[in-house]
Amino acid sequence: MKINIKYMVSSRCKEVVQTELDKQGLLYGPIDLGEVEIMGIVNAEQRNQLKESLLTHGLELMEDPKAILIEKIRNTIIQVVHHSDQLPKTNFSNYVSQKLGYDYTYLANLFSSVTGTTIEQYIIIHKIERVKELLSYDELNLTQISYQLQYSSVSHLSSQFKKVTGLTPSYFKKSNYKRVPLEDL
Repeated sequence: MKINIKYMVSSRCKEVVQTELDKQGLLYGPIDLGEVEIMGIVNAEQRNQLKESLLTHGLELMEDPKAILIEKIRNTIIQVVHHSDQLPKTNFSNYVSQKLGYDYTYLANLFSSVTGTTIEQYIIIHKIERVKELLSYDELNLTQISYQLQYSSVSHLSSQFKKVTGLTPSYFKKSNYKRVPLEDL
C-alpha cells in the first residue's frame, strides 16, 4: 500500500517520516519524492495516528490523487533543481513526463488549473532561487552558474533573474538579500 506524504524533498523531512513510521511499527520501503510504500495493511487507527503525528511536524498525509500528482511534480522539480549536481540534458517537460509516467500536456494542464501557475513558471522560480543560493556561496561566477543551470547565456540568466526578482544578479550579490525558503515558493 503506497502512502503519499506532502513534504519537501530534504533529508530532515525524510528523517521525520522515517521516525514516525518507525514509532508506529510500520514496515516500509524506500522513502522517495513524497511517497513511501507501506508493507502490509494499515488500519484506520494507524492511518489516523500517522496523519496526526505527521501534522505535528508540518507534514501532511495526502489522499487526493490529483493533489498527490501535483506534489510529485513539485518534488521532482525541487529535487532536480536544488538537489542534483547536474540538470537533465533533456528539456524539463520531457524529464518531468518521463519521471512521473504521464503525458506532459496532462501534467501541465493539471498543475496550472490547481496552482494557478505553469510548470514552466514554477521551474523558473526555482532556478532563480538556486541562482541566489549559488551567488550567496560566492564559489562560482555568473558564467559558471548559467552553464550549471543550463541557461543559453549569461544575459538570458540575468534578464530572467531581473524579471523574477527585480534586481540584477550583481546587485543581489552585493545587497545581501535573504533567500526565500523553498516551501514558500
